[in-house]
Amino acid sequence: MTEYPPAAAFPPLPATAAKTTGTTWQIAAWSLWDWGGAAFNAVMTTFVFTALYLTGNAFGGADHATAVLAFAMSVSGLFIALLAPVAGQRSDHSGRRKLWLGINTLIVAVLTGACFFVQPNESYLLFGCLLIAAGHVFFELASVNYNAMLLQISTKTTIGKISGFGWAAGYLGGIVALLIVFFALIKPEVGIFGITAADGMTYRAVAVFSALWIIIFSIPVLLAIPESKPDRSMPKVGFFQSYRELFRTIVRLGKTSPHTLYFLISSAIFRDGLAAIFTFGAVLAVGSFGFKTGDVLIFAIAGNVVAAVGALSAGFFDDKFGPKAVIVTSLCGLLISGGLLLFLEGKTAFWIFGLILCLFVGPAQSSARTFMGRLAPEGQEGEMFGLYATTGRAVSFLAPQLFGWSIVIFGAQKWGILGILVVLLAGLLMLLPVKKPQLAREP
Repeated sequence: MTEYPPAAAFPPLPATAAKTTGTTWQIAAWSLWDWGGAAFNAVMTTFVFTALYLTGNAFGGADHATAVLAFAMSVSGLFIALLAPVAGQRSDHSGRRKLWLGINTLIVAVLTGACFFVQPNESYLLFGCLLIAAGHVFFELASVNYNAMLLQISTKTTIGKISGFGWAAGYLGGIVALLIVFFALIKPEVGIFGITAADGMTYRAVAVFSALWIIIFSIPVLLAIPESKPDRSMPKVGFFQSYRELFRTIVRLGKTSPHTLYFLISSAIFRDGLAAIFTFGAVLAVGSFGFKTGDVLIFAIAGNVVAAVGALSAGFFDDKFGPKAVIVTSLCGLLISGGLLLFLEGKTAFWIFGLILCLFVGPAQSSARTFMGRLAPEGQEGEMFGLYATTGRAVSFLAPQLFGWSIVIFGAQKWGILGILVVLLAGLLMLLPVKKPQLAREP
């Protein structure tokens, strides 16, 4: 395979960047945002609301509803691609990183709560899919500022562990939220406050619970982490001027730091595949592997435990061997386990290889974030993570579209796995020639 040009691989890390690790309270508060975000990622979009409700028979059947959801998610990716880099750039310049984290998180909570109004009828399918898709847009915009905060509380030697701790907190938060949802609403015939399954009320109540969960656990980070300082050297620019500044940044990266640009492109592809695993994993479990409601939630809890272990271990290996080694190993594991799952049948197969998928997803996600964090110059964290989000979503139509078209072409939901595997493989192949950031950032 041809190597990319070695010259000027990455810019040197500024001597002033990330001088000290944050306090224990700051790290814990920062991680709690991930804990709260699990209500949207795990409960709403992966294991409960979309998998057990929105893609069910009441909305036209699993194949039809899943395809509509996939296409809606691809549209949300286009909006993220357009908005994320400018949002990060402007928060860097204005010094309002924490403010925009709070605003975007609140919008996610409102959209999540609005899913309460999605009634069990096919006429509400598009409405529900659009709410979930819009939630993803604002969750990604919030994540731009959240990820940039990682540089405020970590150093070059601790960024892997702290990032992994944050991802692990998200998975563990998902476990707790899923347990509450299962025992308080889904398992009993009559849940708390007398809620029953009539008219889809069980799952509609899950949306309200998730909205409250998001709000409650987003508060600590807003109290613990100081607001970022505005960049006085940068002139204030209008919204459309921000896109011209963005274009200049991309051109500059191509000239002075080409491997940063190569990483952004390769990670865009494989992270889209990772996102698709979370979006469609439980949907596949129900529609193709015979999982029932209880099975899905038990698997979700086990999967989150395994993913948390993977994310924590990734932090250690990331700081020791670098993020590229962790990502490559994880993607290879995902391709092997996902490929076997495509040709196997039954619950046992999904339990074995689905949990292996969970083990590798967390490390790939965490180390992709630290890879970007090791490259971001001081004062440009938001802009760089905005580019990270944008490139991650600029091709975000790929996995949902290939997932949806694989179902349409081969006539069965299970073949959607093939679309995800193609995206993961393409991302891996593009990542292999990219230089490790440690080699370019060592003195």
